[in-house]
Amino acid sequence: MKLFDKSIRNQSLSALAFALTAATLTACGEKAVETPAETAAPAAQAEKPSAVATLELSNPSDFPRLDEAVYLSYYELGLKQGFASPLAVWNQAEQIPVQAIDKDADGNKDGILFTVDVAVDETIKLRIAEADAAHEGPKLTQAEISHKVGGEWKEREYLGGSFQNVSALDVPKEHTDHSWYIRYEGPGIESDLVGYRVYLDWRNGFDIFGKQTQAPVLQGVGQDGFDSYHEPSDWGMDILKVGSAVGVGGYGYWDGEKVIRVSDVQDWRAEIAENGSLYSAFKINYQGWKPVEGVQTDLSAVLSMHAGSRLVEVNAKTSDELDNMVAGIVNHPGTELIVGDMDITGHAYTYLGTYGPQSLDGSNLGMAVLAKRKVIDEVTTDEHNQVAILKPAGKEIQYYFLAAWEKEVASEHGPITNKAEFEAYLKQEAEKLTMPLRQRLTTAASEAETEQPLTAGVALEWSKRLADSELERKTLDYRFGGYDHIRKRPSYFEYTTGMVLQAYDELNQVAPEARYADAVQTVMGSFVNEDGSINGYVQDKYNIDSVRAGTMLLRMYERNQDPSYKKAVDTLFEQLEHHPRTSKGAFWHKKRYPYQVWLDGVYMGIPFLAHYETLMQEEPNVDEVLAEFKVVNEILKDPETGLFYHAWDEKREQVWADKETGLSGYHWARGMGWLAMALVDVLDFIPQENAEDRQYLLDMIAEIAPVIEKYQDPETGTWWQIIDKPGKRANYRESTASTMFTYFFAKALNQGYLPKDEYLDTAKKAYQGLLDEFVQVHADGTISITDMCQVAGLGYGRDGSYEYYMSEPIYDDDPKGTAPFITSGVEMYKLLKAES
Repeated sequence: MKLFDKSIRNQSLSALAFALTAATLTACGEKAVETPAETAAPAAQAEKPSAVATLELSNPSDFPRLDEAVYLSYYELGLKQGFASPLAVWNQAEQIPVQAIDKDADGNKDGILFTVDVAVDETIKLRIAEADAAHEGPKLTQAEISHKVGGEWKEREYLGGSFQNVSALDVPKEHTDHSWYIRYEGPGIESDLVGYRVYLDWRNGFDIFGKQTQAPVLQGVGQDGFDSYHEPSDWGMDILKVGSAVGVGGYGYWDGEKVIRVSDVQDWRAEIAENGSLYSAFKINYQGWKPVEGVQTDLSAVLSMHAGSRLVEVNAKTSDELDNMVAGIVNHPGTELIVGDMDITGHAYTYLGTYGPQSLDGSNLGMAVLAKRKVIDEVTTDEHNQVAILKPAGKEIQYYFLAAWEKEVASEHGPITNKAEFEAYLKQEAEKLTMPLRQRLTTAASEAETEQPLTAGVALEWSKRLADSELERKTLDYRFGGYDHIRKRPSYFEYTTGMVLQAYDELNQVAPEARYADAVQTVMGSFVNEDGSINGYVQDKYNIDSVRAGTMLLRMYERNQDPSYKKAVDTLFEQLEHHPRTSKGAFWHKKRYPYQVWLDGVYMGIPFLAHYETLMQEEPNVDEVLAEFKVVNEILKDPETGLFYHAWDEKREQVWADKETGLSGYHWARGMGWLAMALVDVLDFIPQENAEDRQYLLDMIAEIAPVIEKYQDPETGTWWQIIDKPGKRANYRESTASTMFTYFFAKALNQGYLPKDEYLDTAKKAYQGLLDEFVQVHADGTISITDMCQVAGLGYGRDGSYEYYMSEPIYDDDPKGTAPFITSGVEMYKLLKAES
């Protein structure tokens, strides 16, 4: 792939692009755009304005990340809703162009966007501060819609008049294809590399404007009618024949045999959401869309682009449940189909593309749709389209589309001139979407509060603040019939539900508040019916994760003696009685994961089993409790390092399993966090008279503690996603494991399982690390916990490679981290209170 020196690009754009834009606009009868003073090279900074945040960005890929867009919301920056002051972003002495944007297209600015270049293995540190004026730099993106005024309708055609750009357009009933009313027939959007348009009529096709300049061009396209932009000109040309297809990345409905375009619509409305230097977007509302007989819904779609990219992001939402939404590409003869890897984790992006001489001028053109693997239900074709059938999440679909023309302007991004280059480009774009730049954001709002001396009261207050923040955001939505906003699916009876509400229960024991007790009853009680059945629970799946939610039900039964709760926990215990096991007696992780033991499962099932035995049985049998720990300790532990592998396949059949040992390949920090928490929790229920059993677990605690301590990050007191590879490319400090290890040390010290003279400082350093590294304070007083690996499993496209663990999404406020953050604060409160 050919590269173009960026300094040349910047020089040419500041001098050429605006001159061309101004000249074109003037020719079109519109006011010329003046070059703002900020586009000149910024002078040396005289004084530092009010600091807002610092941001470290690291490249997780083995290729340079060029023109990578970074979006920061005002919410995460600790700024108030409706913040209106300009912000400046500085890379040392250089001020980076930045744009305030409305990311969700609701009419309100919600954050800032800028682009950066980050070389392989490079980390850049940026400073964000308030500014007197915005510095947006040269205009590299544009979105517009233009229609005629001053003429009149004659049946289906608009006669006379001249084009006028507008911010919104309600499409007249008379309008249809080739009505001469909307300039180039719909809204347009472009970056410095390529432009697109959407037919705002029954065809709803997505077309491409190939560009041979990096300056904005849309404002001059179609001013003299439909035909001119189908012929080569200085700026480029329309390069796609859409025909009866959806075009490039168009959406529609799959009726089982073919794509149904968004044609049968009562009303169309287009709005320009953003028209900025670095980011532009438009929104189309389709009222009363009837894809097939008996089905009607409203559809809204936001299409956006950022500078330096060919990609258009599509976020579409229906008003009613509608499966079988599609994204497609026109299927031209003589092109080659390109399908990305489908045997990958569901959160990773893959693609469907075509390449060949399919431009209107006969030159090579590549087109593609990119989406998360879990979103793509099927890849298929019909007479006119290559199709990705998509699975909506909460009535929403999200994907990207792109086009790469071999005649586009030379830049650091291309042009792309053959299929091999296009495939390499698609792989890189999929990786960029899967693994965004690694971020470490430190805000002034957070630092002002986390720097206070650590005391028992401070630790407890942080737990309460997160518990209250989550109550405001989503905790009550975990009830049966609610919606899981992190996983974007209905709320289930699952381990995260039990973890979160147990954390509220732990907090309520040291800081009683009606709202905490009410949350526990509201959420957990919603799953238990009068007959003891559990809503959403399916026993014959033999999923050990489901058992974890039963730990809170056991507590509730212990207090209320409600017979329905007894039946519910009896049902969960019955699962464990029949749960399939390895030959050594350890539980399979799930029925669909045969002969596999995961570190996760020890925490999911064993504390419940121990608690049930001691609460319900006259003579508790903890043999199976110990069996699980013994298998993990004897098989999954690396004898050289003392670290534990994530999982073991007794049959050595899984793709992730070593053919000799059956072990997975890496030491995943949260896997060890599950184990560490299980160790200190299960001892709550092992009777004192079972001295030998207790000693085995105490010995495990004594052995694992120095190992975890050894891999504690000396700079921050936290732990890395792959625990023994700190600083390796793409690895990052991960908060769920860090909260779990903090909980482990604090509780082990409180219970006397570890000596305070050896580990008290470790626990304090770990907890302070959580505050310094992961706590984000918002302007409304709520807080968030950042840098959470959302999920990491094995099998079904998850190959257990290092790259896999790096590819899983990084979230804020996932329950796998919020719950142990709350409980670690409770344990630190107890620990520090005892020390005072």
